Amino acid sequence: MRYLIFAVLLTTTMAATAQRQILDKMVATIGGEITLLSEVEEQYAYTKAQRNGAVPPEARCMLVEQILVNKLLLNQAKLDSIEVKDEEVESQLTARIERILSYMNDDLKQFEEYYGQTVNEVREQFREDLRNNLLIERMRAKIMADVSVTPSEVKDFFRRIPKDSLPYFSSEVEVGEIVYKVPINKEQKRVTMEKLEDIRKRIVEGKEDFAELAKKYSDDGSARGGGDLGWAKRGKYVTEFEAAAYKLEEMEVSPVIETQFGFHVLQMLGRRGNSIHVRHILIRPEITDEDVDLGQRHMDTVRTLLIKDSISFSRAVKKYSDKNVQSFNNDGRMVNPTSGNTFFEVGDLDPDIYFAIDTMKMNGVSKPIEFRDESGDYFFRLVKLMSRTVPHKANLAQDYAKIQKAAIESKRNEIVNKWVEERIQKTFMLIDRQYEGCPNLAPWMKENMAAAKPD
Repeated sequence: MRYLIFAVLLTTTMAATAQRQILDKMVATIGGEITLLSEVEEQYAYTKAQRNGAVPPEARCMLVEQILVNKLLLNQAKLDSIEVKDEEVESQLTARIERILSYMNDDLKQFEEYYGQTVNEVREQFREDLRNNLLIERMRAKIMADVSVTPSEVKDFFRRIPKDSLPYFSSEVEVGEIVYKVPINKEQKRVTMEKLEDIRKRIVEGKEDFAELAKKYSDDGSARGGGDLGWAKRGKYVTEFEAAAYKLEEMEVSPVIETQFGFHVLQMLGRRGNSIHVRHILIRPEITDEDVDLGQRHMDTVRTLLIKDSISFSRAVKKYSDKNVQSFNNDGRMVNPTSGNTFFEVGDLDPDIYFAIDTMKMNGVSKPIEFRDESGDYFFRLVKLMSRTVPHKANLAQDYAKIQKAAIESKRNEIVNKWVEERIQKTFMLIDRQYEGCPNLAPWMKENMAAAKPD
């Protein structure tokens, strides 16, 4: 039997809970963890909505099994005293709420109308759900720790795939990049610092509230929460920010500091061991049209050097590319965030990069491509086509890394499946008989569900 591991995302839980009705029935107990009927029905309704109603007849049975597996993992995580720190919960909770707000164009009114609660109320309600999800992930990782496959196992895995079932891989490319962040001119820096110095003065003289000024002036997502960044451990922030923060006493306001993100004023709200709770006001200097033009001319010059073979691509990466970009430490090669390797299907590339390399010859270098990151900073990149494969049926010679990854996932699933089967026999559980018609739940529906076999 195959057991699916189902991790409920906060956004899924939120969407379902936005329409939650009174909990009316307990349908399962797994160790110390309970499952309510409304939990099953909410997730079923969400799945159905996501698929425009196109769900198979056995969908509810499969969903119940996924929930039960999660409860089994959660119960064992607590028995094993697996730890999830408060700082991690707060950090992920903030990031996910920020993501939802970004989908709503940072419209707090829309958020509150959709969820029927304020942002802070949503945070309070879903904090425990997120903690449990992290415990489930930790437990699953513990079960699958140190799983690896030998070359012979990879070959055996590949040979077991029926020839008529071998996947057909589309064309893939490797792309190198040199990324240049457009610098801010001195005049704009001066104007920004003076503005922030004035804001700081209004705070330290007690004329205005830090949080209100953060809401009004700060240029990042924390503005809506008064600049509050929550609890964080040492190492979370960039060096300049962290150095300033750890010097502060409680409620003290820092001088104006500069980081790669702009200029900040910080206030210490609390300290707990090696963790700090700060808020800040961030103002980003404006990039002028002249700055952008200078950046483009700079990258035109770098491209000319590459085309004339006056410098190697690898050397140009080290000399000209932004050190904060992931590709800098990979000889300029871009890494596919989905696969973790350097190969991209052309359809997965950023549109600007796709069109730049679409008709490019091997080892060609594009003209400077302008783009902005999530923070609004301006960049230019040069991209180089480093390799291109033709569409083909999967084979070990060309696709070993992909086949190896699939073999590892298969082995992990086998380990988790075996663990679940063993824990079912050793864990107290009660499953409501309304699910007796689900064939996949037969192992969970014991004749004597009132007692579990001892270890």
